Amino acid sequence: MITVEARVHPLVASRPLNGLLIPIGNGDAPMSYDYHIGVDYHKAYTHLVVQDSGGKVLRSGKVKNDPQSLAGFLTPYLENSHAVMEASRNWTVMYDWLDELCDDVVLAHPLKVKVKAIADAKIKTDKIDATILAHLLRADLIPESYVPTDAARELRQALRERIFFVRLRTMVKNRVVTIFDRYPTQTRALREMTDLFGKAGRGQLELLCVSVIDREHIDRAIAFIDDINQKIREAEKTIRRFSKDNADVKRLKTIPGIGEFFARLIAAEIDDISRFRSAKKLAAYAGLVPSTYASGGKCWNGRIIKAGNKWLRWAFVEAAAPAMRAEPALKFDYERLKATKGANRAKVVVARKLLTIAFQMLRDKRDYERRDALEQLSTSSRLS
Repeated sequence: MITVEARVHPLVASRPLNGLLIPIGNGDAPMSYDYHIGVDYHKAYTHLVVQDSGGKVLRSGKVKNDPQSLAGFLTPYLENSHAVMEASRNWTVMYDWLDELCDDVVLAHPLKVKVKAIADAKIKTDKIDATILAHLLRADLIPESYVPTDAARELRQALRERIFFVRLRTMVKNRVVTIFDRYPTQTRALREMTDLFGKAGRGQLELLCVSVIDREHIDRAIAFIDDINQKIREAEKTIRRFSKDNADVKRLKTIPGIGEFFARLIAAEIDDISRFRSAKKLAAYAGLVPSTYASGGKCWNGRIIKAGNKWLRWAFVEAAAPAMRAEPALKFDYERLKATKGANRAKVVVARKLLTIAFQMLRDKRDYERRDALEQLSTSSRLS
């Protein structure tokens, strides 16, 4: 059974709730807030639990997800209040509503808070989840998630849209290539083309002798790809509009392998570089650190962790290949590591180096400077 009493603030005690030890105030000193609001947010409704400084539940219930219902429920408890909610799907909607009403809103890390209390509950309901969140908030035991700025949120939304369209285009192209399996002899030359859906490739596709139904599928797929390409161009205009004054984007574009899109993606996901004390902290956030297993004085490092910001990890790993083509020093390191660690691990090491470079550039507000390929590359610094 997981308990939180070992980490409770000295001003609070504990009492059982659904098999857990939950902190309660002992009245020795006043808390910084009079009202502590636990919020269990769902798609159609939200369950709210309001507690006073002693942990007594003043009000508990469901409300519809609209600002009027939320304000009506919380009106008597808004003075000197703070609230907590998990960073779930579309959390920004409820967070902004609460931010207008309460003095402070805490965004809880969903994985850490579930491990700490909620997931271990013997009985799990919306009311219990909201109550546990309120108790943890009152005891200052909430593992917080970073709340990005409004500008970063908007840029992330624009970037996600482009990513969606590009992935959709890839799916459509793969459907066309699947048709080739039914015509192995006729499509042998097409499989070797580098740009099958470019001008030359489309000319060959038009000459391909296939069945009537396959011809209709190919023609509709090509027309759909053209529509998607137009949406991608429109999405890119939106991205440029929301990042045109971002100095970090301009700085990141000077790194080999990081172009227009990845520079904007990295800048949006990091948002504020000062929240990371070191490049190692940023690497852990991006998931570019090895998993570690330690027992009995022995330690093993495995594959990179699955947790972390998947967008940052993807951006740096994808940027590794073009970076090696543009920067001889990175290529030199890659080839050296490939001989002993293998291609995949060597590529991840290069991605980690790019992340370290990006961290130092953003921290020091300096552009990238190239160096000699034979000079020993340090993971701690590539800046003069």
